[in-house]
Amino acid sequence: MQTGVSTASLFMRKYNEEALSLLNDLGVRTAEVFLTSFSEYGKAFGAVLSNVQGDLTVNSVHALNTEFEPQLFSAHPRVRDDAYGWLDKVLESANCLRAPYYTFHGTSRVKKASRSGKYDDFPSIIKGFDELTAHCKERGVTLCLENVEWSTYNRVGVFSKIAAAVPDLYGVLDIKQARISEYPYVEYLREMGERLAYVHISDVDERGKIRLPGQGIFDFDTLIKRLKDVGFDGALLIEVYKNDYADVAELKTACDFVDEILYKNNALR
Repeated sequence: MQTGVSTASLFMRKYNEEALSLLNDLGVRTAEVFLTSFSEYGKAFGAVLSNVQGDLTVNSVHALNTEFEPQLFSAHPRVRDDAYGWLDKVLESANCLRAPYYTFHGTSRVKKASRSGKYDDFPSIIKGFDELTAHCKERGVTLCLENVEWSTYNRVGVFSKIAAAVPDLYGVLDIKQARISEYPYVEYLREMGERLAYVHISDVDERGKIRLPGQGIFDFDTLIKRLKDVGFDGALLIEVYKNDYADVAELKTACDFVDEILYKNNALR
């Protein structure tokens, strides 16, 4: 396994081109690029990022998904076609950065009934994901559905239903989102199993406040052991918010903390 940082951790602190350069200078080895607006989608901005990534390996890209991802499932042809146009630009960015994965949320569960899943139309959802994964695969990128409390994969059971019919779909385990959803993260982990591509990690203190790894009470040793049990050997990407830490140098300290745990558990590469 390898430790890295999502540029989402620097959102509203640094622009992406500054964030990648900073992470490279800090000695972080792996990153996820959180593309934050339409102006950051496409080859032109992808080239800007590629020029400053240095020795960083970019594991994945992540879009500000509410801008177009829900519309990828629209029944309206024009709405859907426009959304696919923006998807293609995000995939161009991934290609520029040689990122193999795209962190995907999908639909937005805004209304209470939609969060319950009572009206989920899985045949339609599966059809949408089948088309999306094929589209991404044709462009050299693997679509990875993340567990997110307010989006498509907001509860245990959703991924298994979709993935059973969509063999090219992979998963992203987000520890903090599992906590918010009130499902134990291990249940999401068991469900994704061998389809787990990478993990978004964070710590939490006694009051439930998100912290950088090493600054809270989360049991990372047990997480690593559970990941090994499913054969996982991918990236552990630190993803917190701008007010969850003080100094940007703490991001590297957090990486070093996780690396030590990986080394102790014979999981570091």
